[in-house]
Amino acid sequence: MADEAGLEELMRRAVALGSAVRQTTPPNPWVGAILVPQDATTEFAGATEPPGARHAEIVALDAAGRAAHGATLVATLEPCSHHGRTPPCVDAIIESGVTRVVVGVEDPDPKVAGAGIARLREAGIEVVVGVAAAEVAASLGAYLHHRRTGRPLVVLKLAMTLDGRTAARDGTSKWITGEEARADVHHLRAESDAILVGAGTVRSDDPELTARTDPPALRQPLRVVLGSAPRDARVQPALEMGGDLGGVVDVLGQRGILQLLVEGGASVAHDFVSAGLVDRFVIYLAPAMMGGDDGAPVLKGPGAPSIDSLWRGDFISVTKLGDDLRVEVVA
Repeated sequence: MADEAGLEELMRRAVALGSAVRQTTPPNPWVGAILVPQDATTEFAGATEPPGARHAEIVALDAAGRAAHGATLVATLEPCSHHGRTPPCVDAIIESGVTRVVVGVEDPDPKVAGAGIARLREAGIEVVVGVAAAEVAASLGAYLHHRRTGRPLVVLKLAMTLDGRTAARDGTSKWITGEEARADVHHLRAESDAILVGAGTVRSDDPELTARTDPPALRQPLRVVLGSAPRDARVQPALEMGGDLGGVVDVLGQRGILQLLVEGGASVAHDFVSAGLVDRFVIYLAPAMMGGDDGAPVLKGPGAPSIDSLWRGDFISVTKLGDDLRVEVVA
């Protein structure tokens, strides 16, 4: 049996398996699983398949066959205990003869919420919870947030100069950042379930709002426009929405959107921030200065009335992409 360090390493590898299928599993979580037989001479890996197909635990169990008897199963998320599109994973685990299950984090989905762990323990299976929990929670952050709140994780993407400008006074804005930063934006789009912009951005920039990655993205996010987009706009077909932003986010959550990427423009970005709806900022910062007071600001709208009213978050990462920086901040 693996020791604590060995279990953490197995869990990190399971996280990588889950992350590799993130684009194909929503609204289900991108779970990874590794089954280690008693003799530990080999391993059987699994990752969640598209909705309606097998969950990660079942993929690993099917690969192991009889070798599952007496084995340890490592899974990033608590196995499900309810009938959804597929039968409960806990039933298959119990029937397989697995004797220990190692879980990264409990599933906050009300249909599970500890019931899967309880079922396994009632069947006499040892269950260890919380191994490499921070890494697992970071990987599954959008799913966990959605199941806890009913809303998607809202990510606001911003690209700006060092002095916080997004366009020159003549309206030109391409390109503030370099190729590596722009490529990273497309990967951010690919892992998001929906992209949202305002109708003004559609009319002025005519964005396509697709994920153009290499290798090609396995799916394209839902395109959402606040207001009405021209019928011949490149963003079409798009979901056109209006009204209170909180209500917009609620509706998208009900549609199974786990991560919403807000791309602007400046008024939309300001409104999301002032409404307290942004969970994470991804900021691409170019080593450039616009100068003056007539460039377009990153947030357009009333600012903080005093220094005591500043919005503050926490830096979680800073990454160099070519000449630019990618800065992540959480609320």
